[in-house]
Amino acid sequence: MQKFNIHTVQKGESLKSISLLYNLDAGALKLFHNNHCNVKEMILIDLTGQKEIFLPRTAVTDKNRLVKFGHANSLIFQPENSFSRYGVTVTIENNDHKNELKYETSVRWLKKENKLHFFEIDRTSNLYLNEEEVNEIADLLAYKTSKVLYPLQISVDEQGKFNTVENLSVFQERWPVVKEELYKEFEGETVDNYCKKIEKVINEPDAINLYLKDDYFIRTLFFGIYQSFGQDYQVEIESSFPIVNNPVEPKYKIRLETDPLKDEYNLVNIEGEGKLNDERSVYDFMSKAPFSMIIEDNPVMNDEGKFRIVAYLNGETLLSESLYLECSIELEKKKKISVVIAALTD
Repeated sequence: MQKFNIHTVQKGESLKSISLLYNLDAGALKLFHNNHCNVKEMILIDLTGQKEIFLPRTAVTDKNRLVKFGHANSLIFQPENSFSRYGVTVTIENNDHKNELKYETSVRWLKKENKLHFFEIDRTSNLYLNEEEVNEIADLLAYKTSKVLYPLQISVDEQGKFNTVENLSVFQERWPVVKEELYKEFEGETVDNYCKKIEKVINEPDAINLYLKDDYFIRTLFFGIYQSFGQDYQVEIESSFPIVNNPVEPKYKIRLETDPLKDEYNLVNIEGEGKLNDERSVYDFMSKAPFSMIIEDNPVMNDEGKFRIVAYLNGETLLSESLYLECSIELEKKKKISVVIAALTD
């Protein structure tokens, strides 16, 4: 991200007049400029023909462009009374095989309790697989039975990070109605087996919680980007993502950075990049091991995976307008998940 602003020097301007324009100390402005310009453009006492002056990123005449931070340059998560609709695209790549899933969903804030925010999430469209509405029986059964999950209620912490599913008991109550609708459209051994599989899952709260924890939309929207960014507007975090089928998700070390200025669309920009940072080897992940099979005092960390996230927040509410998340891991073949979320307007 850009670390500075540039002031184009106008005729008659001096170091003092420019520093007054931006409410800066003249000495501090000179020092900042000299640390960023080439030798020929350095200021000794006053301006000597410089055409451009480097300014601190937060030095602007329009103070409305500044992002409203909390203590230690923290972004504050305040979703109270919010309701949003999003278009979602999830792309799953396994080496040369690629599938793209599209749908629309709504997110409604419900309440705040014990430092947790509660949301209701609902699917508001049909499901499209590779640009076509799902029509294969396996895909249709998956889509139809997913209705037992929605509306879904989840809790999220004060950093905007997914905590857990909160309405697990409701799924058992919904299932008889969903099952009845299913048998009106389908019949046969395939449907019987599928229903048995679903019933086994919804009767085990831990199993259904684990299943929903892998929801890529939820894990992207509620990734936990509301951090304290410090004086340099950067922070290093460790986070996990459900890119592989494992109860203990792969861990990534990620550097998040935010721009203290809103962009021309009045959006707050956040970017993050990182690498896999896990003791487990490729073999451990492929065998679904929850921990490294080799115990060492100073383990060599597996960094064969990349992580990237880009978020654009509304400049006033600081709620997500759009997000892009990309996560990869090297297994026997490379696996990559990409998630695109964009707010929908009426």
